[in-house]
Amino acid sequence: MGLAIRVNNLTKKFGAFTAVDSVSFEIEEGKIVGFIGANGAGKSTTIKMLCGLTKPTSGLMQVAGFDVAVHPEKVRETIGYMSQKFSLYGDLTVKENIEFYGGVYGLNKSELKDRLSWVVEVADLKGRENLLTSDLPLGWRQRLALGCAVLHHPRIVFLDEPTSGVDPVVRDKFWQLIGQLSGEGATIIVTTHHLEEAEFCENIIMMHLGKIVVNGSPEGIRREFSDLPLFEIETPQPLSVFNILEREAWISDAAIYGNNVHVYAETEHPIEALKEVLKRNSLTGYKIVKASPTLEDIFVKQTRTQESTSRG
Repeated sequence: MGLAIRVNNLTKKFGAFTAVDSVSFEIEEGKIVGFIGANGAGKSTTIKMLCGLTKPTSGLMQVAGFDVAVHPEKVRETIGYMSQKFSLYGDLTVKENIEFYGGVYGLNKSELKDRLSWVVEVADLKGRENLLTSDLPLGWRQRLALGCAVLHHPRIVFLDEPTSGVDPVVRDKFWQLIGQLSGEGATIIVTTHHLEEAEFCENIIMMHLGKIVVNGSPEGIRREFSDLPLFEIETPQPLSVFNILEREAWISDAAIYGNNVHVYAETEHPIEALKEVLKRNSLTGYKIVKASPTLEDIFVKQTRTQESTSRG
């Protein structure tokens, strides 16, 4: 496969604030790639620069083989873009929105007719073509916005927080649609702060404070970090266990997951050390096992490591 995107030392500053800090990465054609991170991590700013909507402070970007700084119009012809706020017109009907974007993309009547039918079908809007877009539930508006963004069969599709604010059922349906687009050969780049959505991606790029902290396939990332000193404590008193262990200098990180506490024990004979601390504090009824880190575990660990390095 060729490269859909190549980025080298991309930086964006807003005054004294650095939103994207010298990031470099490559994305192969036909892949589904997720940019994962909390709000303010730099995901959306990176996407906007790749789409030619925001100029970088420095760095190089190639999208579909074109230098974004030199040929932004060529880049726009090859991409589809769905923004966080959705670019639909609420005072237009479903059909009118599709026809408007078909005109923007220069589709002829035959092409527009075919694509209109496709969008209505994938957005589950058959029989609702004459409804005002503002009257549609959020999940339908999202699918319609995605359909309008890919009317012209773009080679690369950028989706900025497309599943924000929707329930898990709608989110799954949306990802089914993304998978369909990928199956037709499109490269899909999705930004999200939902770590569980990383499992739908072939590659993920985790960002924090404008930097890339992890980059790879979900399986590859879990394999790379499999030897982390992570332990899971199953306990009826997770908050008490957490409060006790976070005071220990050799516990580098801790988090509560339901009735379990995940801890990074940076010490010799960690299970024995954990048992000793809990026994000393009169805690019983727990179970300690070596844990395989989830993507969330890895993300939290790497972001906190970066924060410590930045402070240090």
